Amino acid sequence: MKIAIFYGGPADVDSQVRAAQDYEAQGFDGLFFGSVTGADAMTVIALAGQKTSRIELGTSVVPTYLRHPTGMAMQALATQAATGGRLTLGIGPSHKPFVEGMLGIPYDRPALHTREYLSVLLPLLNGEPVSFRGEFFKVNGQVRVPNTEAPQVLISALAPVMLRIAGELAGGTITWMAGLRAVESHVTPRIRKAAQEAGRPEPRIMVGLPVVVTDDAAAAKEKAAQAFRVYGTLPNYQRILATSGAEGPADVAIVGNESEVERQLRELASAGATDFLAGMFTVGDDPQASLRRTTECLRSLVGKV
Repeated sequence: MKIAIFYGGPADVDSQVRAAQDYEAQGFDGLFFGSVTGADAMTVIALAGQKTSRIELGTSVVPTYLRHPTGMAMQALATQAATGGRLTLGIGPSHKPFVEGMLGIPYDRPALHTREYLSVLLPLLNGEPVSFRGEFFKVNGQVRVPNTEAPQVLISALAPVMLRIAGELAGGTITWMAGLRAVESHVTPRIRKAAQEAGRPEPRIMVGLPVVVTDDAAAAKEKAAQAFRVYGTLPNYQRILATSGAEGPADVAIVGNESEVERQLRELASAGATDFLAGMFTVGDDPQASLRRTTECLRSLVGKV
């Protein structure tokens, strides 16, 4: 199982680029950036690609409602070129409060929207002409970025229909708040079945969860309950938390000392996770020391779980 970091540091662009350099130097497999209301993640990744040479750089995730699939393809291919082929494009329909409340766009049938979006985006990324007429998109066109291969596309799939779409069309899924039980009994079997029936390769299953290495698991759970409480208010996450047998985000957080965290990551790998996306948080009176301990633990497990 690969280990990637979900960026959670300072929001300025220079800090994000430096983080890519630092995490590459430490040997991590990847660094993924959120993309909602801050700096555009693909622009950051294009800059980081000029300063790094090995580390995978990804988005987790770009909301589809923010960009027409043609615009997404144009930017993704340019970013792919800038990184020397190291972009992983994570996309998803986001959530109703964001799409309707902030963007003012109807959040209507997001699964169908995602299927149609991929039906346009994927051939465009491969340089193929598109002639598509659906309920949400009516597209005729082509995108040309010479000497650039399409990036892998992962989608934020949690519900059964979205997991089927991910298996049939995309390279896999990026989950958030899906605990061990949900990964083992819900995510892995559904997405693998869909990929197999579609004649596609085994999908990538990137499992994103909060994580901290600490000797005080109870305090860490309490901190996680506070720091990630917003996710327990969103219907998409409420459903996957329930499937995980969890009452809230704290119940799926990866917490404990070094050996306990290693055990939990190995369990996720056995459940089907191909990647762990670490949403690191801190505990105690010394946040920097807490962050260093978690980072060092995860770094020691790269290539070993």
